[in-house]
Amino acid sequence: MNSKKKISAWERVEIARDPKRKTALDYISNIFDEFIELHGDRAYKDDKAIVCGLGKIGKQNFTIIAEQKGRSTKENIERNFGMPNPESYRKAIRFMKQAEKFGRPIITFIDTKGAYPGIGAEERGQGEAIAKSMFEMARLKVPIISIVIGEGSSGGALAIGVANKVFMLENAIYSILSPEGYSSILWKDSSRYKEAAEKMKLTAEDLYELKIIDKIIKEPLEITDESFKKVSKSLKKDIEEEIAKMVKMSKQEIIQKRYEKFRNINNFKVV
Repeated sequence: MNSKKKISAWERVEIARDPKRKTALDYISNIFDEFIELHGDRAYKDDKAIVCGLGKIGKQNFTIIAEQKGRSTKENIERNFGMPNPESYRKAIRFMKQAEKFGRPIITFIDTKGAYPGIGAEERGQGEAIAKSMFEMARLKVPIISIVIGEGSSGGALAIGVANKVFMLENAIYSILSPEGYSSILWKDSSRYKEAAEKMKLTAEDLYELKIIDKIIKEPLEITDESFKKVSKSLKKDIEEEIAKMVKMSKQEIIQKRYEKFRNINNFKVV
C-alpha cells in the first residue's frame, strides 16, 4: 500500500488537506456496525463541526466524537470547514461524561485546521472550552483511542486528542499550527511554508519516532473505494484489539496510563 517514492512533509500536508480525502463520517460508516448521531451541548446550539454519537462493533458499544469537514461549499459552510466552535467542545464533553457513566470506550477522529478563531467563538469562551475538554479527557475512567485521519492542527485537534492510544493515518499530519503560520511567526515569512513543514516534525513517521503517536495506519497515496475499505478494515481491527486489552484494566490504571503517556512525551526543540 505504501509508495516507494520518498514523500516530503509538505506533500503530506497537501494530501491531508485534499478536499476529496475521506472524512470522519466515511470512516465511521465503514468501521462501526451501527451508528446513531446525538446532538447539542444543552447550552447554546448544535455545532456541526464535531459529530457525536453512539457506535457499535459486534457487542462492544462506543461513544464516538469526530471532527467533520464538508464536501461541497454548502456543506463546508454548514460544518464551518471542520473548525469547531466552543459549543462543539461542550457537546463533546457532554458525551464523554455520558460514556464514562455507562462504561463505554471513546473513539475520537481528529481532522481540523484548528478551532474557529472568530469573535463570536472567543466571546463564548473558545479557549476555556478547549482547556475544559482536555481536562475532562485526562481524568475519564474509560479507555480512549484518538485517530488522526487528516489535518490535525492546534488546540482544536488536541482538544479531543488526550487519549490512551493515538493512531495516525500515514498521510495525515498532526501539529501545533499550520506550516504557513509557523513560518510567519518564526521567520516573519509565510512563503517558507515548505521548509517549515520539514522542521515541524508533523508527519506520522516523525511523530511515531518521537513517541507522540502509538501506531501508523498504512494507506496508499490515492484512496480508491477498494483501498479505503482495506484501510477501514485495518483500523477496525486495531480498535478492537486495543479496546479488548484496555477494558480489562482497572479505572485507575486507565487514567494512570493516559497520564504517563503524556508526561513521558519527549521534549524536543525545532530550530
